[in-house]
Amino acid sequence: VEPNATIREIRLMFHKLYPRWYPARQSIKLDPKGKSLRDEEILQHLPVGTTATLYFKDLGPQIGWTTVFLIEYTGPLFIYFVFYFRMNFVYGLDEGFTSSPHPVVNLACICHSFHYIKRLIETVFVHRFSRGTMPLRNIVKNCLYYWGFAAWLAYYINHPLYTPPSYGKKQINFAVIMFLLCEAGNFSIHVALSDLWRNGSKTCKIPYPTKNPFTWLFFFVSCPNYTYEVGTWISFTIMTQCVPVGLFTLLCFIQMTVWAKDKHCTYLREFKDYPSHRMPIIPFLL
Repeated sequence: VEPNATIREIRLMFHKLYPRWYPARQSIKLDPKGKSLRDEEILQHLPVGTTATLYFKDLGPQIGWTTVFLIEYTGPLFIYFVFYFRMNFVYGLDEGFTSSPHPVVNLACICHSFHYIKRLIETVFVHRFSRGTMPLRNIVKNCLYYWGFAAWLAYYINHPLYTPPSYGKKQINFAVIMFLLCEAGNFSIHVALSDLWRNGSKTCKIPYPTKNPFTWLFFFVSCPNYTYEVGTWISFTIMTQCVPVGLFTLLCFIQMTVWAKDKHCTYLREFKDYPSHRMPIIPFLL
């Protein structure tokens, strides 16, 4: 290959020789234990001489991220309604007991549905992915997580024995306001991150606050989208005062902290001038 060949071009050459391994299925490395090379990297800019040995790894069958998100987020949306409408096969109720007497149950359904509808809209119109695919085998694990928790939360929130929050309307109203603010913040951050990938650019850039006040959290954390996401589920926990929701929120926080730390480390590694005062997910703490 020519010295100015990109890794993408090398993937295409490899695919031409071995049609089974399409580009998205290939991991090309300089070292067997190193990280995969990016499509846009140029051979002569890599730490190699006039000859180079590249290592190939089969990543297995792949599925597009857009398809992954659509599958993951559509499931919880419809699964929740099965419990909200109290289907006979779920709770074994007579027709006279198919709705909850507590308004907060209706509000929780609206908020839960809004959250996942927003995610679906973002998947189609907002998100840009640096990597176009993920291993097909992971879709089962991801769906079990999202779909399973949606069923678990919905079962208890819509249960005939469910009791409303202890502090009544004050607690519910506070939680709804917090929920809407966090959803607006999460959406604003996703739009700001999407703007970094305009014109098809795949070069990693430092995200900065914009004129939108919801993006000012970038002053303090590297991944405010995760901060707002955790805030959304904390508010949903306060709104429903339901233990399973609280446990789901805790697991979300742990997982998103891991993701945020990984992203934060990537920023520090890629940019020498990265703001030193930023934390991964919680301002001044974590």
